Amino acid sequence: MDREYKTVLKTTVCEIEEKKSRFIASVRPVSTEEEAQEFISKVKSKHQDASHNVYCYFINQNTIIQRFSDDGEPTGTAALPILEVIKKTGVRDLVVVVTRYFGGTLLGASGLIRAYGKSASLGIDTACVITKKLCLEVNIVIEYDLFGKVQNMLISKNYIIKDVIYGQDVEIIVFIQHTELQSFIELVNEITNARALVESGKDSYITLNSQGKILLKEEN
Repeated sequence: MDREYKTVLKTTVCEIEEKKSRFIASVRPVSTEEEAQEFISKVKSKHQDASHNVYCYFINQNTIIQRFSDDGEPTGTAALPILEVIKKTGVRDLVVVVTRYFGGTLLGASGLIRAYGKSASLGIDTACVITKKLCLEVNIVIEYDLFGKVQNMLISKNYIIKDVIYGQDVEIIVFIQHTELQSFIELVNEITNARALVESGKDSYITLNSQGKILLKEEN
């Protein structure tokens, strides 16, 4: 399990034009090959009158799965440029389909490579590149009179608070790095005079945008 990797946030569609040929990039985050193939089928069905529906997907869960098709374009001029953009961007777990409607003017090999690469790059950018980071969820249970002090400490030290649950006591769920667990427990005990119950929870991926800010809600 990778501690950190890049992918895309949401499904998106964008379009460019090169010498009257339309190139429509459809991008979606996926976690399985079945999801990728289903998306490709939907795009092909929607654009069944297109000249080409070129696709590429790159998935790295337990194993790396990499598939692509030029769909009738000259070998190496369509799918490979898309794959190169994916690898250059450093993203994974996504599928990219670039649909072409021929505009009547031949682009040549270099023109096709440039157009498919440009379309894929724009599609990935529009889908928003994000970072998935593996963290440890930690539960802090405290009495209400300690809540303000603990909350201020967490905020001042830039810890990410996932949730606050108000019951008989207050439970704060925080994301931390695995290597920080012992020092984090010591810190909480220090500011609460050991009146807090601190327990480590499950591993969980958090999502960070390009500015490193956490996104608690994701788009599809």
